[in-house]
Amino acid sequence: MDTTDPSIQFDEKGVCNHCRTYELMMQQWVLMGEAGRQKIGDIAATLRQRSLNRRYDCVIGVSGGVDSTYVAYSVKRLGLRPLAVHLDNGWDSELAVRNIENVCRTLQIDLQTVVLDWEEFRDLQLAFLKASTPDSEIPSDHAIVASMYHTARRLRVPVIAGYNHRTESHLPAAWSQGHYDWRYIRSVQAAHGTKPLKSFPHLNWIQGQRFVRGLIPLLNYMSYSKTEAMPLLEKEVGWRYYGKKHYESIYTRFYQGYFLPRKFGYDKRKSHLSSLICSGEITREAAVRELEQDTYPVDLQEQDKEYVIKKLRLTTSQFDDIIRLPKNSFWDYPSYAALQRLWFSPFVRMLYRNLLKERL
Repeated sequence: MDTTDPSIQFDEKGVCNHCRTYELMMQQWVLMGEAGRQKIGDIAATLRQRSLNRRYDCVIGVSGGVDSTYVAYSVKRLGLRPLAVHLDNGWDSELAVRNIENVCRTLQIDLQTVVLDWEEFRDLQLAFLKASTPDSEIPSDHAIVASMYHTARRLRVPVIAGYNHRTESHLPAAWSQGHYDWRYIRSVQAAHGTKPLKSFPHLNWIQGQRFVRGLIPLLNYMSYSKTEAMPLLEKEVGWRYYGKKHYESIYTRFYQGYFLPRKFGYDKRKSHLSSLICSGEITREAAVRELEQDTYPVDLQEQDKEYVIKKLRLTTSQFDDIIRLPKNSFWDYPSYAALQRLWFSPFVRMLYRNLLKERL
């Protein structure tokens, strides 16, 4: 990590705040060894008991990536009956689709695919590009969690998360934020979009809080290693690797590998690799060597650029104009987070916590 994160802070030993936060998160959220196995056993037993008369024990998200695939593999080994939810936003790679199909078929997991209205979503993606913030992946992320949340509420089962703090810890807010912030998404669309968001899956502030508090971070209780998980999944469920983190989506691959570095100077590989260094999966020297390489093959970058421009119905000139727009941030648009900065927001949060505690 470096000063392309404008909020980064280094101590007298040259250690940044992200690594210090990593140590705290490991202490607070991660259980290893026997403690982790006991926690997983308790979770599985509780879910089976609660869902005796239901078709499913839990909801999981599937993207075709390694983390979500490993969660699917793990919950089946625990004897649970998950419903897999996949968001089709129009940008899935063929490999991601095959991975999802192979995993669900091999593990005999029911799959629910939420297909976004393409015209509505295309307009929203263009609105975020025109907003000139580094958050253009937020609409997809929000729709994913909203789809899982509403499905889980309907089935009255919890969501088992596909993230883990060991390998997803270095997340600069300046590079991307607002994942659960529906007010932010609506404000960007109102400022730069042309269509109303009639069918887009979303969460209000209270629902977003419920979603975060109700997640079960199963991977936090396992000795989870991506490098060990990938060959296992290839052998057991026919899964195939797609490249870098989150590159199972064509738009994500292009946005993280081409757009963000050129427009904002943000290389998300620094975040992903730093997490893997802290977790002990790679060395810092190996990570530095990887950063010396292109984000992904240049010829594929050009192919992706042509494809994205065509799919969003832009001209090359219009796309170049978007890259040249003055850079904005999350805080340039209305959001729930902005409301939380107001003087009375601590009292509102305290009231909400007390009401939630009383209800529980």
